[in-house]
Amino acid sequence: MRILEGLKPEKVFYYFEEISAIPRGSGKTDEIRDYCADFAKARGLEYVIDDAGNIIIFKPACGKEGEPVIIQGHLDMVWEKDETCRIDFEKDGLELFVENGYIGAKGTTLGADDGIAVAMCLALLDSDDIVHPPLEIVFTADEEVGMTGATGLDCSVLKGKRMINLDSEEDGVMWVSCAGGVRADVSLDIEFAENKLDCFEISVSGLHGGHSGAEIHNGYANANKVLGKVLSALYKKADYALCSINGGAMDNAITRDSKCVVASDSDVCGIINEISDAIAEEYKKADPDIKISASPCGKTEKLMSSVSSKNVIALLNDLPSGVIAMSKDIEGFVETSLNLGVLKTAGNAVSYSFAVRSGVDAERDKLCDSLKEIAQKYCAKISFRTPYPAWEFKDGSELQEIMKKIYFDINGKELVVTGIHAGLECGMFCGKIKGLDCVSLGPEMHGIHTPKERLSIESCEKLWHFLLAVLKTI
Repeated sequence: MRILEGLKPEKVFYYFEEISAIPRGSGKTDEIRDYCADFAKARGLEYVIDDAGNIIIFKPACGKEGEPVIIQGHLDMVWEKDETCRIDFEKDGLELFVENGYIGAKGTTLGADDGIAVAMCLALLDSDDIVHPPLEIVFTADEEVGMTGATGLDCSVLKGKRMINLDSEEDGVMWVSCAGGVRADVSLDIEFAENKLDCFEISVSGLHGGHSGAEIHNGYANANKVLGKVLSALYKKADYALCSINGGAMDNAITRDSKCVVASDSDVCGIINEISDAIAEEYKKADPDIKISASPCGKTEKLMSSVSSKNVIALLNDLPSGVIAMSKDIEGFVETSLNLGVLKTAGNAVSYSFAVRSGVDAERDKLCDSLKEIAQKYCAKISFRTPYPAWEFKDGSELQEIMKKIYFDINGKELVVTGIHAGLECGMFCGKIKGLDCVSLGPEMHGIHTPKERLSIESCEKLWHFLLAVLKTI
């Protein structure tokens, strides 16, 4: 029996469960793309796969001729799991469950970001009784690692000038602008020496985590930054050397867990117990389950030199992470931020990887210049990759007006129209398709990019009926 059997809309949840069984992390989307291609073939639908790994499926009009409508989502999901979870993301499907009106996955991210978009589009493509104009369904690859699919997308095959992106997560909210961004990687060379001291593992765990754009304003602690504070406090009470330091798996997920191994002849466990409560207290309002601990561990062959250890920790503390500036135009809206999502020791270097975002491209570049200055202070290397533009608000959008009216007619209340600090692929599409009228919708979700990710069943049904009404009208 299917876990989601009987949930409405039935066909949407049928396909959501289907694709939840397919490994589809960023950079690993071949299998889900092949599934979509086979789906199109079986129904005699034209499709195109490009060199960037995107797939576009075309469906003729059903009961309503007119200009094509582009509907878009992304194939990949963020792979994050609890430490106790034994799922192998590259081989295993997700273990779905239903609880209190929400869908989740046991011990892992759910991938409703953006699997629910894929499921809704497949349900549309599989229908023969839904009224709609010609559809151009675009599934992009690797959105979560810098929108590389959208960057490489050849839009010349698309004829539509109206686009509905299904990569939002707020019920009753339509997003019409978003931040632009870039990935930043700082790399610090380190020197190792032979280790003759006892080793201890220090960990920061139990943090909320979350999406580094959509949830950055909530003030959730970043485990990498907390660990930097712990290590600075430890230096005041003991001599030690770092052996390794690692935290986070994705630069666009607020880091939930971070750990390091130190070598010392001091009572590291006792000192960490002394200082942990005071440090944890700073974050307990947003992260009540924060845990800072230390335990003895096996000896390592090497440790970082004293200079390298201190530089790694000083750089970690100097590098910013979190909200940098609030919008001057929209009250309570984040304008510029960055997230230190991945901290990694590999070879003879420690790397610090960021997702940098801003609704103003000039402010994004200014923040990148600040990172350069900090990196130069420590003789560290810095590089930038996969930049994407901000999606600017389009005044006089016909699509927005139509959708606001339809939403009010269905629900008896206004559709909230706003922007989001997270990056969306809409900006990429608007830069490629002249005159594109674009909006973004999605059902209610919580905890995306974390194992706490949940998808509202009721909200999916509401969005589905709204989407069908829009397609019947435009």
